[in-house]
Amino acid sequence: MDARTRLLLEAPPGRTILRLAWPNVLVMLAQSAIGLIETYFVSRLGSDSLAGMALVFPAFMLLQMVSAGAVGGAILSSVSRALGAGDRGRVDEVVWTSILVTLALSIITTSVVVPLGPALYAAMGGSGGSLDAAVTYSSLVFAGAVPLWLFNSLAAIIRGTGNMLMPAAVMVVGTVLLIPLSPLLIFGVGPFPRLGIIGGASAVLVYYVIGAIILGCYIWSGAGVIRPSLRPPRLSRKPVLEILRIGMTSALTSVSTNVTVAVAMSLVSKANPAYVAGYGTGVRLEYLLVPLVFGIGAPTAAMTGTSIGAGNVARAGRVAWIAAALAGAVTEAIGLLAAWMPEHWLKLFSDDPAITAGGVEYLRIVGPAYGLFGIGLALYFASQGSGRMLLPLAAALIRVAIVAGLGWLGIAMFGPTGLYAVLVLALVVYAAVNAFGVMRWSSVLARNQRSPVLGESLAAPAE
Repeated sequence: MDARTRLLLEAPPGRTILRLAWPNVLVMLAQSAIGLIETYFVSRLGSDSLAGMALVFPAFMLLQMVSAGAVGGAILSSVSRALGAGDRGRVDEVVWTSILVTLALSIITTSVVVPLGPALYAAMGGSGGSLDAAVTYSSLVFAGAVPLWLFNSLAAIIRGTGNMLMPAAVMVVGTVLLIPLSPLLIFGVGPFPRLGIIGGASAVLVYYVIGAIILGCYIWSGAGVIRPSLRPPRLSRKPVLEILRIGMTSALTSVSTNVTVAVAMSLVSKANPAYVAGYGTGVRLEYLLVPLVFGIGAPTAAMTGTSIGAGNVARAGRVAWIAAALAGAVTEAIGLLAAWMPEHWLKLFSDDPAITAGGVEYLRIVGPAYGLFGIGLALYFASQGSGRMLLPLAAALIRVAIVAGLGWLGIAMFGPTGLYAVLVLALVVYAAVNAFGVMRWSSVLARNQRSPVLGESLAAPAE
């Protein structure tokens, strides 16, 4: 067994998670920087271009969440479990299956978004110059969905081996190169033609094409833990179904977070329209917790999957609880600080007293419960590594149902304060259901563990 896989199986869980976490934080910062860089330069083209890019942003972010977090997490889980089982043939099959699934999903993405884009952006309020800019930017970005999907899938394969640094390095260096490339293509400098908003989309595509090539060369060169065959092996349906099952379940879970925020914002607007901007500003802090927990969650998923593949269910459970404690401590500290000094966060965005009032109330009530969000999200990543996603999906859907079902009652009885209390209740249930999910798969896998063939009954667990 290679040293990196042995590290995932034998090194102290807490120290290993922390050691592997910081490259993933860099990744999330780099990906956030890409959006900020593009927005900054496109804004210099005028309000229509900026509005057009804003219309495309939700669809582009959803694509990132699904390709990198949901399907990428499924790929990471499958690779790590195959490595833990010591089955190199299955590793090879999983890698090639991931590529084929990625190509299929990228073609579907282009086929759906490009023709439906104009109607979608018009329904979101785009018209005139802003709609034209949105369609232009979207058509190019989503026509190039293949390199974006491949980039995220190849990075997930490498993370599944326990190597968090290589994908992070490629993303950070690529972001640094994107800073000069964007204005060169947008405004036209020297030999480069002035492409306008098309230049912004082109720069993003160049980033993903070059990054995907580098990651692919790294994997197939054998520089890392694995070296897949140059020709696809005979593939079966099982790894395809496994990746799609985990990936699509994870995608629904990711979407539910945005639905929860949208439902709460709608309820706030009915109770006190002046509070809408305040709630929206305050909840941005919750969104920033996701990349922080992802830094802990990616190594947690890799360690959990590898341990389960090797038949060490006890270690997989221990990794999950340690990760939950780490994520809970970090997010709770941020939440308590935000509740203690909410104005410091809110005034970064607005000095309007009405906005500040709405945001202060939200942060003082919900902020102290952010630790529960961190715990639930870390346990979600652990379940993703185990391949058992039914209860994490249930946790996310129950959270939405509580906010939608009880939020109106809280609003009717106590105004926005009542709704914020319901949001806290939803986080309590979210963390509890995810915790029950980890206890459930730990117990089931421990009972089903078979010997002497370690991992055979654990490598691809059924729900």
